[in-house]
Amino acid sequence: MGKCPDCGQWDTFVEETRASRSDHGTTHSLLSHQTEPVPIDSIEFDDEYRLSTGIQEFDRVLGGGLVPGTLVLIGGDPGIGKSTLMLQALYGLANSGYKVLYVSGEESVRQIRIRSERLSAVSHDLMIVSEIDVESIISMVKSTRPDVLVIDSIQTMFSSDLTSAPGSVSQVRESAVRIMLMAKKTGIPTFLVGHVTKDGAIAGPRLLEHMVDTVLYFEGDRNHVFRILRTVKNRFGSTNEIGVFEMNERGLEEVANPSAVFLSERPENAPGSVVTASMEGTRPILVELQALVGSTSFGNPRRTILGMDNNRVALLVAVIEKKLGMHLMGHDIFMNVAGGVKVDEPAIDLAIVSAVTSSFLDKSIQDGTLVLGEVGLAGEVRAIGRVETRVAEAKKMGFKRCLVPDSNLKRMSGIKGIELVGIKRVSEAVETLF
Repeated sequence: MGKCPDCGQWDTFVEETRASRSDHGTTHSLLSHQTEPVPIDSIEFDDEYRLSTGIQEFDRVLGGGLVPGTLVLIGGDPGIGKSTLMLQALYGLANSGYKVLYVSGEESVRQIRIRSERLSAVSHDLMIVSEIDVESIISMVKSTRPDVLVIDSIQTMFSSDLTSAPGSVSQVRESAVRIMLMAKKTGIPTFLVGHVTKDGAIAGPRLLEHMVDTVLYFEGDRNHVFRILRTVKNRFGSTNEIGVFEMNERGLEEVANPSAVFLSERPENAPGSVVTASMEGTRPILVELQALVGSTSFGNPRRTILGMDNNRVALLVAVIEKKLGMHLMGHDIFMNVAGGVKVDEPAIDLAIVSAVTSSFLDKSIQDGTLVLGEVGLAGEVRAIGRVETRVAEAKKMGFKRCLVPDSNLKRMSGIKGIELVGIKRVSEAVETLF
């Protein structure tokens, strides 16, 4: 049928062959032989047993290492470094004595060898193969029994039971299900590399993200050297955890102190520049927010925001106009987060207000000052979470003064070496800063 009578789209029907009883038996044989429910407290487990990849940033994002039988999906733009990260992680595991298998559906073994030579990731325990047939891969895993498996990428996998082409919805779904069943039965941690669409979401059915245990997104501009590995789902660790890497000719290198990197080129006494602390999972990261406010030459002023939520900035600009009496309707506003990182939490609201106000007044914020707090529509500054952790990071980076919500300050224990200023309203923050 050419046109779907339900959604009205053309060429969306996919032919799927009905599996025979023997096929169903093969699929179910991948599952555990357990047929009866058991009490949960009778199941034995070792909560400390995790495989370390040798890359601390990667292990942190995974929640402390690889859990046996886990299925991890990694997505990212083309050329961002997904395959490079996988090869380096497998090399680290191979150096620890584990036997690992890298299955590539996009490169030949000779191409992988050339890339591994450039990355200095050559080990006898790192096995590679170029294959796209799922049945062949499963039989290969049964015979070689690797400790860790990587499938690069899931969109190239192909099952002969279906007549559709690799990359189609049915093929991606069927291949992922078979690999998931194999990982759960054998206990082999498995990585699936996934392509992304123009919108940045992983290509294929949304079911793919529901089936896996962990979903990681590799972010960053290819024009920048820094890459951010972000967790959006993790059954065995914290979500919204990030790892920071630097891309160079030897591959990806860990950035142990992201705050120092993002603030390394911060200009001194520059209007519109302010430093704040954003929580990424369990880690506080100091970032620089930059704002540029200038008179507009058009009928409608421009609002260009990079690295932050556009709607949130528009809301705070309205608060500035109403509560501070600054007329910004005739001004263009450009905002950016230095370093290419993205921040999206209410705790940076007061920093956004401070940056826009600083640029509008053309007055710089005193060096060594950190700004924290959520701003409400009435102009009040509300409490934020994990404020002690953020202030401790600021003190470690050499900051001398920190503006925090007054309600947080009342509940905080004294932190020596840094001045804490309680703020109740945005007007107080402007008076304190300028």
